Amino acid sequence: VQLVESGGGLVQPGGSLRLSCAASGFTFSSYAMSWYRQAPGKERELVATIRAAGDITNYADSVKGRFTISRDNAENTVYLQMSNLKPEDTAVYYCNTVSPWTRRNYWGQGTQVTVSS
Repeated sequence: VQLVESGGGLVQPGGSLRLSCAASGFTFSSYAMSWYRQAPGKERELVATIRAAGDITNYADSVKGRFTISRDNAENTVYLQMSNLKPEDTAVYYCNTVSPWTRRNYWGQGTQVTVSS
């Protein structure tokens, strides 16, 4: 299993970014996918989850209405569209999946998002 994030960077408050996570090494269309983030000195937190079929999504209260998770099962990619970014969104963002059979967690290497003027 390999998860590779991209799309992070520096953005001003109120700006937007789209993160991508390219997956390989497993049957992507059978796995729910999630985005987590970890800010300095804080625990890693769940940001958003999308079911394998892409029909159901869930979000942390802190990002509802601003972030959108989506997936392209033909391209083995999951996205996180982030809008109206705030300084408190600054964190390393990680792509995650859990095997529905073994319950093993898989993580990407993370991509840094910095929201600052």
